[in-house]
Amino acid sequence: MFNYRRRKSFPKLLDMDDLRPLMLDPAEGEPDQHAVECAPEDLPALQSESNLRTQQGDWKTFRNILVLGFSYLLIFTSFNTNSFMTQVVIRSIHAEDPSFTGSGYISLAVIYAVFASFNWLAPSCLSFLGPKLTMIVGGVTYVIFIAGFLWPNTFILYFTSVLIGIGAALIWTGQGNYLTLMSTQKTISRNSGIFWAMLQTSMLFGNIFVYYQFMGKEIIDQHTRMVVFIVLTVVGVIGVGVMCLLPKPGSEGGGRADDLGGPSTALRKSFALFKTKDMLLLSFAFFYTGIALSFFSGVYSACLSSTLRFPDPKRLVGLSGMLIGIGEILGGGVFGIFGSKTVKFGRDPIILLGYIVHMVCFFLIFMNLPTNSPLYGTSDPSHLPSGEPSEVIALLCSFLLGFGDSCYNTQIYSILGSVYEDNSGPAFALFKFVQSLSAAACFFYASVFKLYWHLIILIVFATIGTFTFWMVEWKAHRRLKAKPDTTAFD
Repeated sequence: MFNYRRRKSFPKLLDMDDLRPLMLDPAEGEPDQHAVECAPEDLPALQSESNLRTQQGDWKTFRNILVLGFSYLLIFTSFNTNSFMTQVVIRSIHAEDPSFTGSGYISLAVIYAVFASFNWLAPSCLSFLGPKLTMIVGGVTYVIFIAGFLWPNTFILYFTSVLIGIGAALIWTGQGNYLTLMSTQKTISRNSGIFWAMLQTSMLFGNIFVYYQFMGKEIIDQHTRMVVFIVLTVVGVIGVGVMCLLPKPGSEGGGRADDLGGPSTALRKSFALFKTKDMLLLSFAFFYTGIALSFFSGVYSACLSSTLRFPDPKRLVGLSGMLIGIGEILGGGVFGIFGSKTVKFGRDPIILLGYIVHMVCFFLIFMNLPTNSPLYGTSDPSHLPSGEPSEVIALLCSFLLGFGDSCYNTQIYSILGSVYEDNSGPAFALFKFVQSLSAAACFFYASVFKLYWHLIILIVFATIGTFTFWMVEWKAHRRLKAKPDTTAFD
């Protein structure tokens, strides 16, 4: 059925005579069926019906984002809880079984190395499996890795580390593609923020669990380990089960379908995309998020635990993890709830906010913690006038680290889903490739650099990454404004 349309390019119609050539059949001089069905007085009803369909479709896709976020919340509550207690668990296993020679640091290095490498193949897997099945396969590897601790064995530890490295590339590439296909230009910022807040809630749950169950313990007995890892495995399995409830993009569940071509085509797209100017510019922002992730998840907690002037450094590490999680959740929640408002002003103000927050944070960390704190336990004075480090400042910095990180990550998700909406699989794979590569690099130099070197590296890459992000954002904004306005309503 044809529809009556009035476009912005039409001159303003003053009366019904202006409409007569459109509504009358020249031969008969009588209204044709098209005119009867689509007369102007029917426009409000047609518009209302169109708006209702749009709202229903938006609710379907938003519901899918909530299900996606909940599945990741469960899987990463399981994984993050395991990560926070890995060192004490491995130490406990070694105390009971001297033949166990596994190392948490080597396991971490293997995970990041495989993660970075397999990101190049993840788009090919995505083109073959689709985003839903790609995420499910990735989620299963997380469950296998956690379940591996039920049978402590050096080979199992490193083998499952390889598996989860592959799975991490799959689960994040699939997630980025799925989020993009379930979003529009108007909803990508909101959906990115909501997903990020739900994901980071897993960090809060994991830290609270470890803080109250294991804080202050040097050894965890075998029975307790078995109970904990059985529970974590079940939580991970439930998360994968929730992921299975997601509809395929483009089906009746909402969203749109995506065609990456075959696996070889997807791989060629990844290489071609990585060589483009915009992606190279964004890579500096990706790189910064990787070293920032390694800093607040590893280096900063080590600094707190090594600052012996604190009354209870281990307790402070647990509280710090919670405050980082709260900062991440607050940032993601705010940018999600007000995503429709912030998108009107662009992504650059939020990136600027994250940059300022992190610069203030790095200055406070430099003033509050001893220079040698990343390397070993020290009673050296801080740079504060009293010479005593402040727990309040330390926890404030934890919150600022998390909030600033959410500023960068939510806007990176948003710009990738917007600028590369037709190429989101390779785009998110390249994001995770650069991010995991820089995170691995930070873990390598973490054990030899003093605190001020860490902060200098962070400041340099934050500055470069912020400016290069702005360059891509401004270009995308100009391109969007230059598009011809073809808005029409039925």
